[in-house]
Amino acid sequence: MTKFSRQQLWTSYSGIILLLAGMLAGGLIGIFFPGSVVALKPLGDVFLNLLFVTVVPLVFFAIAISVAAIEQKSRLGRVLGAMALTFLGFVVLAALFTILMAWLFPLAISPAGQGAVTAVAEGDHKTWGERLVSFFTVGEFYQLLSRQNMLALLVFALLLGTAVRKSGTVARPFYDFLVAANEVMKNLLLLIMKGAPVGLGAYIAYQAADLGPQLFGFYAKPMALYYGTGVLYFFIFFTLYAFMANGRKGIRLFWKNNIIPSLTAVSTCSSLATMPANLVAADRIGIPASIANVVIPLGTTLHKNGSSISAIVKIYVVFQMLGWNFFDPQNLLLALGITILCSMVEGGIPNGGYIGELLMISAYHLPTEAIPAVMIIGTLVDPLATVLNATGNTVAAMVVTRITGEKFQV
Repeated sequence: MTKFSRQQLWTSYSGIILLLAGMLAGGLIGIFFPGSVVALKPLGDVFLNLLFVTVVPLVFFAIAISVAAIEQKSRLGRVLGAMALTFLGFVVLAALFTILMAWLFPLAISPAGQGAVTAVAEGDHKTWGERLVSFFTVGEFYQLLSRQNMLALLVFALLLGTAVRKSGTVARPFYDFLVAANEVMKNLLLLIMKGAPVGLGAYIAYQAADLGPQLFGFYAKPMALYYGTGVLYFFIFFTLYAFMANGRKGIRLFWKNNIIPSLTAVSTCSSLATMPANLVAADRIGIPASIANVVIPLGTTLHKNGSSISAIVKIYVVFQMLGWNFFDPQNLLLALGITILCSMVEGGIPNGGYIGELLMISAYHLPTEAIPAVMIIGTLVDPLATVLNATGNTVAAMVVTRITGEKFQV
């Protein structure tokens, strides 16, 4: 009986154990043998690149088949409406919770921190109309294949799935192709994930060696605020959301299946790289595929709890540096607006928040000296931000399932 139990335990958790072991080994190597990171980083890059090239077709086929399989127009409208309401609610709640934490635990930051970094990034000087066009569309079909144009791909997949659904029986062969392609991409993902312990371990080693020295000094206080707030939000609010969606069973299923996506997110600092693991977790939680395959990919671009917390922390830190009153009602309202926009304009790629940071600088007419500081903070909080951004999509899909009246399939 003991032998069977151990074998059963290893069968159920071997993937998580190996992943944790690889990450731990990578972290120790990065801290104690930073010189070896140069040789290890290519392993992490290969694994991450394989995930990225898998994500684009996986997302395309998953969304197209989900929309094509929806029989009633009103059902798709309900899913998208519930998704928009859920995304907005989560982002605003994350921002309000961060404001409360900043008020309860104020930071004493020296203005000298402004000079921590001297490099300043240049914007692309596009108007907001041009940004919206490039955000939702591309000029050439081949550009849809780039992860840099993920939202345009999502829009195209939604339209294609709708066209298949409207075409009726004549499009049945094309529908069958989408189903088969979606299954092939899921199996390809399982093959790639077998290399996760080595690939993610190598990436962790690189992060530990590269960012470790900056974790102390000026940035320690903003990091303490962010990580304290983020960890509390992660465990408290995600638990509440899971309970709202499916009661105690929802809590158990969510946390049981959220381990691998969380480890993937903290290792890669990429919502896109975490999305395949999220889709697998959503299936095990029992979220209907017609909801998970729409909410999770769209959420990768449009829904970011971690970025919401990050935006508030960055604004608060800059205001402290300049001696300004962050808690003025007008400043708080503007901060909430910026937070919502940041959660929409940041792409699901590592360190993708620079556009949001430039938006913050522009909206408050802040001095350019503040740009390097907020960029460094954004980089240092990226691991936890990615965990909140990526795994928040899974629990959001659970809530959308509840709102739309669909049944969990577990």
